[in-house]
Amino acid sequence: MNFELFIARRVVASKDYKSSISAPIIKIAIVAIALGMVMMLISIATGVGLQKKIREKVSAFNGDIIITNFDTNFSDDSQIPVSKTQEFYPDFNISDRVTHIQATATKGAVIRTETDFEGIIVKGVGEDYNWQYFGDFLTEGALPDFTTENESNEILLSEFLANRLQLNVGDKVLTYFFDEQSSKPPRTRAFTISGLYNSGFQEFDAQFMLADIRHIQRLNKWEKDEIGAFELFVDDFDEVQSIGNTVYDGVGSTLDTQTIREKFYSIFEWLDLFDFNIVLIITLMIVVAGFNMITALLVLILERTQMIGVLKALGSDNWSVRKIFIYNAMYLVGVGLFWGNLIGIGLLLLQHNFNLFPLNPDTYYVDQAPVYLAWDYILALNVGTFVLCFLILLIPSYIISKISPVRAIRFE
Repeated sequence: MNFELFIARRVVASKDYKSSISAPIIKIAIVAIALGMVMMLISIATGVGLQKKIREKVSAFNGDIIITNFDTNFSDDSQIPVSKTQEFYPDFNISDRVTHIQATATKGAVIRTETDFEGIIVKGVGEDYNWQYFGDFLTEGALPDFTTENESNEILLSEFLANRLQLNVGDKVLTYFFDEQSSKPPRTRAFTISGLYNSGFQEFDAQFMLADIRHIQRLNKWEKDEIGAFELFVDDFDEVQSIGNTVYDGVGSTLDTQTIREKFYSIFEWLDLFDFNIVLIITLMIVVAGFNMITALLVLILERTQMIGVLKALGSDNWSVRKIFIYNAMYLVGVGLFWGNLIGIGLLLLQHNFNLFPLNPDTYYVDQAPVYLAWDYILALNVGTFVLCFLILLIPSYIISKISPVRAIRFE
């Protein structure tokens, strides 16, 4: 039997322990550990969740990597076409990290109703388009079908634009496309709203309407194999820059590539600040919890000074006595971690399932605080906190080696 662990258990189980002078301090230390764990779990889950959710929404509208003609300026209006006849299309062979490739084209336009009008970007997509994200965004109606033999007049419009223009699913929408030469009258297309979407990213919802790419090709007088850009999706967004460099080297000298981190630099720089905030919160919480545990351990040592003297007099060495108090303190850490995990994970599950805490989409690009739950970071956080607390407690426990058995036994 482990002698030190046996003594530590007896100390914890004793009635004197629970009603002693140190009891309030011990409770404060446990509460500090629990609150620290709650704060760390919430900061990681919501911080990483917000990063992932915003990345997904930006990717939904733009892809992860964009391939265009080298002479274009990466504007939201496709100007110089790219031929679909490429070695990397439709089966992308430059990098196995690319999971999907799709052809798109964009053109500025104006939707006009009897009472109002809105400037928009019509994004033309085809039968190779990945509807996974917009399937999740769909709030009413159905996704348009662009696999028909002839041009489809169905469109997918955002709820934001539909509300501003007082439009509903099934309504006819007159859309005006202006030519580069302003002297020519605008060309009109009549579309039918097949569905409404709400991505929660108002900056994009206020701009994009999805339509058949063949309309853009006809309006721009392009050939059937000419498009505005290729959009690529990668298997790991954290590696998007290196994958983008690989794609750039492989597409040839006439084509250019741009990652969405480069196109939306300010958004992703803002997201990167979340990493600093998360590290700062974790550091502060561990420091606060560590100081509380040091205080609790010193009080325990002071309260059990006579026991320390008796154990030393009976032959226990300094390290043996220190282990008793370290075991005692780590038990308190374990209790704090248990309640911290229970409360923290419980709150995160409530937010994940019931969306109790809304956010301002104008500021955060999402209307609800997203939650990212994964056992890997939860386990790492618990193990890391436990180990750091153990290392921190080694320092104050050293005071036990300075206690004289004779003086300790006489101590009252």
